[in-house]
Amino acid sequence: MIKDYNLEKRKFVIGGTILIIGLIYLVRLFVLQVPDNDYKTFADSNAFLKKIQYPSRGLIYDRNGKLLVYNQPAYDVMMIMREVQPFDTLDFCRTIGITRDQFDRRLQMMKDRRLNPGYSAYTPQTFISQLSAEDYGRLQEKLYKFPGFFIQNRMLRQYAYPYGANVLGNIREASPRDIENDSYYIRGDYTGDLGVEKSYEKFLRGEKGVEILLRDAHGRIKGRYEDGIFDIPPQSGKNLKLSIDIDLQEYGERLMANKIGAIVAIEPSTGEILALVSSPSYDPSTLVGRSRGKNYAALNRNPYKPLYDRAIMAAYPPGSTFKPTQGLTFLQEGVITPHTMYPCYHGFVSGRLRVGCHAHGSPLSLMPAISTSCNAYFCYGLKSMVDSRSKYKSTAEAFDTWKDYMVSMGYGYRLGVDLPSESRGFIPNSNYYSKIYGEKRWRALTIISIAIGQGEVLATPLQIANLAATIANRGYFYTPHVVKEIQDTVLSADYRTKRYTKVSSDKYNYIVEGMRMAVLGGTCRVGAIPGIELCGKTGTAQNPHGKDHSAFMGFAPKDNPKIAIAVYVENAGFGATYGVPIGSLMVEKYLKGAISPERQYLEEHMLNSNTVIYSGIKGN
Repeated sequence: MIKDYNLEKRKFVIGGTILIIGLIYLVRLFVLQVPDNDYKTFADSNAFLKKIQYPSRGLIYDRNGKLLVYNQPAYDVMMIMREVQPFDTLDFCRTIGITRDQFDRRLQMMKDRRLNPGYSAYTPQTFISQLSAEDYGRLQEKLYKFPGFFIQNRMLRQYAYPYGANVLGNIREASPRDIENDSYYIRGDYTGDLGVEKSYEKFLRGEKGVEILLRDAHGRIKGRYEDGIFDIPPQSGKNLKLSIDIDLQEYGERLMANKIGAIVAIEPSTGEILALVSSPSYDPSTLVGRSRGKNYAALNRNPYKPLYDRAIMAAYPPGSTFKPTQGLTFLQEGVITPHTMYPCYHGFVSGRLRVGCHAHGSPLSLMPAISTSCNAYFCYGLKSMVDSRSKYKSTAEAFDTWKDYMVSMGYGYRLGVDLPSESRGFIPNSNYYSKIYGEKRWRALTIISIAIGQGEVLATPLQIANLAATIANRGYFYTPHVVKEIQDTVLSADYRTKRYTKVSSDKYNYIVEGMRMAVLGGTCRVGAIPGIELCGKTGTAQNPHGKDHSAFMGFAPKDNPKIAIAVYVENAGFGATYGVPIGSLMVEKYLKGAISPERQYLEEHMLNSNTVIYSGIKGN
């Protein structure tokens, strides 16, 4: 019998086809039952409604136990698209206070997977958030008329004081990026935005719970599944106690009204920030509720930038508040002794180069130079250090040694404050200048202005206040922080570890004495406080774009200090004009609780003065 090879081939083809079809069915069954949850979701949603139970967000207190931020109930309208049945749309819109056009646009946005990548017809979606109590009451009465809709209870923030917005931050709806980066969030959830609300979000937010409700064949809720034994209760967020003194914060914001700038006050013995003022500011309660988006946009457009936290983000020329770092460095490197004297011919003069200075006695040693804020003294000191070939092999080596001292004192890098978006300021190194002028083609005179906190040197008000705390401690500081305690949690060791500078403790005593002399009869004498040994240093930072900036840095009392402070007021002139009065008033308010009668004229002047008019910024 002759073998039919065509038939033999056909058997393989048919068998292969059956095998392929079988594999396709197996793969499809696998996809449906394992990776693809749509059918499971569909089946579950027929029988159950899994309702998220949102936790109460952690409360926020000030250092004295005053409640700053708490929660209030909020109501979101949720919908499950596949369960929606025909209903009176106009009645629904009137009930929750929206137009039909808004209803249609919201529905379209929900279904757009580009805008709502987590959309599913089987799962709850936020239709509208943050109903008012009145709208919630009306909808609750009529909810049975609108199948597929239900109300989700949430918590929104409430602020007890209209101060400290830059410290507290606020909450906003989680963005698609937030949802992508953290599986905790789903569309419609809220997350911290700015301030401690953002930096301590994982402590404050708590853990969500789930309530499982049973449906009947018509989709109506019949009660809790198995009497709730499978429900997961939410866990409240952890409470925070801030290091901020809200009364001092309020006073600082009032003093800085109609001014642009910042105040930072620190407790030297702990690094706890007592006040962190950024001006202009805003009432944090304006970023709560349905008007949040509109109000946020208005703040964002404001030419004075109230959302910009100048206390930790703004990098300013520190001016003469920088001079103590120079004196300390020159002492430690042996460039000067406390008794080394330099002349001042109304400034520093070298050939055709001149750095001006105001009138005072000459020559001067270190402590009187601090007291009178002599520019010439610190220019001579920098020149002696950077151009010294007996101690350093090159200008670059001398300068990088100088830079290392600045970094050890908290300049040039972020300090690590527990708030988002801290600026690092700027301290140049030798490579920076070699790229500008050429290697070995620059020396001290080329960069002499950095000796007095000008030129390329930039610092944040936080860094300046931290220098004051370091001098108060005679050579060390704690990383500044605004959170004092976290409920049931140990504060990070980063905020409990001393950070020492490259300067020995004994050298600081000369700077302290110079700063005390400045208050007794030098540039800070307007800041003298009866009964309090204030030590201070003025700063007048040159501003090529307008009137100079007014700065102050100091601490009190001289021994066993309780507060270190920095004040920076843009376009306000000499340091003694605004920086010193505001700084000394803050110190007196904190240590005494009230301003002495003989200094109330100064308080009234600072509260009522306006320096915004010199900023060159045109308001709305």
